[in-house]
Amino acid sequence: MPPRPHAVPVNLPNPALPLADWADCYELLVPGQATTAISAAKRALGDFPAWVRALMWLRNVIVSPFGLKGSGACPDGKVQMIGFFPVISQSSERAVLGFDDTHLDFRIVIDVRQAGELAQRVSVTTLVRRKILLGKIYIAVITPFHRLIVKTMLARLARPVTAVG
Repeated sequence: MPPRPHAVPVNLPNPALPLADWADCYELLVPGQATTAISAAKRALGDFPAWVRALMWLRNVIVSPFGLKGSGACPDGKVQMIGFFPVISQSSERAVLGFDDTHLDFRIVIDVRQAGELAQRVSVTTLVRRKILLGKIYIAVITPFHRLIVKTMLARLARPVTAVG
């Protein structure tokens, strides 16, 4: 049976979003081939299943009358994107994605660290700064979906990498 993501504690404040007031983190032990944080982010977040894309479409339809940014909003087209998310910073051990909006700011932090000679520990931390009441309501409504999506996307890293071609 492949390893399954599990929740781990998050310490706030976090340098990726110092004013965050909501956070969660899921972690997975990934055996085998070494990977970088940006590669892990691309594998986990780069190609969402149809049911996640449908949820994101529905989310965009619901929030657009409130003037909120749509997922995948990239105003100038010059920012590197992974899935729906702009890349803010990256190193071999950490990738930070996310953006700021009127109701909240959020970051997705993907960390990769060695776990012995034959595995890496990959974690996905979501940080949110809820700015207004709408941000608090939004997080309360989407949290169950968020948890399911993060666990599903992180579990993709436990699958073997297949060569294309």
